[in-house]
Amino acid sequence: MPAPDRTQDSHSPTWDPAQYLRHAGHRARPFTDLLARIPGLPSDPPRIADLGCGPGNVTVLLAGRWPTARITGYDNSPEMLDRATVEHAGPTPGGGLLDFVPADARTWTPGEPCDLIVSNATLQWVPGHTARFADWIAALRPGGTFAFQVPGNFSAPSHRLMRALAHSARWRGRLGDALRHDDAVDTPGAYLERLSGLGCAADVWETTYLHLLPGEDPVLDWVKGTGLRPVLTALADDPESREAFLAEYRAALREAYPAGPHGTPFPFRRVFAVAVKEG
Repeated sequence: MPAPDRTQDSHSPTWDPAQYLRHAGHRARPFTDLLARIPGLPSDPPRIADLGCGPGNVTVLLAGRWPTARITGYDNSPEMLDRATVEHAGPTPGGGLLDFVPADARTWTPGEPCDLIVSNATLQWVPGHTARFADWIAALRPGGTFAFQVPGNFSAPSHRLMRALAHSARWRGRLGDALRHDDAVDTPGAYLERLSGLGCAADVWETTYLHLLPGEDPVLDWVKGTGLRPVLTALADDPESREAFLAEYRAALREAYPAGPHGTPFPFRRVFAVAVKEG
């Protein structure tokens, strides 16, 4: 699949693969739950695209499900792609091939027919992403699948407190437009309607995971790898301000997510969709 140029604008966060992978087990579970609902694919070997592959740690799970597949992971983060390429690119044990190339989900269109286009916790970063569904589904072979999961927790305290602090008098000048709003993803019903209207048999559902996180300030540690990246990027050239923001946010998170005797419970809602293109 030809890959378009990587596009990163001034609002694109800088990613830290090591920080992201600190909670790899919890982050991978929604992908495995999504993977379990994807039906058989129409071609053998199948052609698979993982849009927003990150460090590649869940992309490799696709090769476990479809051992002969030719799989390409796409991402617009140089840091994530470098980690994925070094650790996972190359022939797969079942005779398939796994590679990683730069692309931006806002503009990416497959250059050849696909059997599966999958996206894991990426589309929330793409404003108006449902407008891209038609192009992606058009690139599927008959009987092919478009599957994704997105966080549905933008009204949770972790996000509400982050946004409130970024818009406070102290920070709004630097961070007022850095963060996504609570409409970054659609409702399950809206996704069902959109996918059904594009000629797919759609299965859409939601799940709230209750992660039990170990360690000190684990919710802050979690969001440092994902939702807080725009703030950390915006304040990267000012360590003193970055630490001041983190201190305020840390205190708010400790109150919102108190530690229990076995760790810190962290509820996390996610929305899933599996859409099979009608033949």
